[in-house]
Amino acid sequence: MNKRMNPELIDDLNPEWTREEVSRAVPFSGLPASLRDKLGGRGPQKFPTKERITIRLSREVVEQFRASGDGWQTRVDAALKDWLKTHSPT
Repeated sequence: MNKRMNPELIDDLNPEWTREEVSRAVPFSGLPASLRDKLGGRGPQKFPTKERITIRLSREVVEQFRASGDGWQTRVDAALKDWLKTHSPT
């Protein structure tokens, strides 16, 4: 199945890679150390890590947070942090 290119997404200064170009690509870890140092890496994480969990919430809570748009999970986290300021989880 051939995909049609969206003319609005064509960027002559940054064209889509060909299979040959992809096959020649080298991962960052495969570059010489001197070049990796110049380019820099991601560096240490700037924010505390979050823990991936599974949690069951009521449908009404999830629907309202999802309806608020992208970033709803971050807002759930913020709401729980705010709740913890005045409540104890035990």
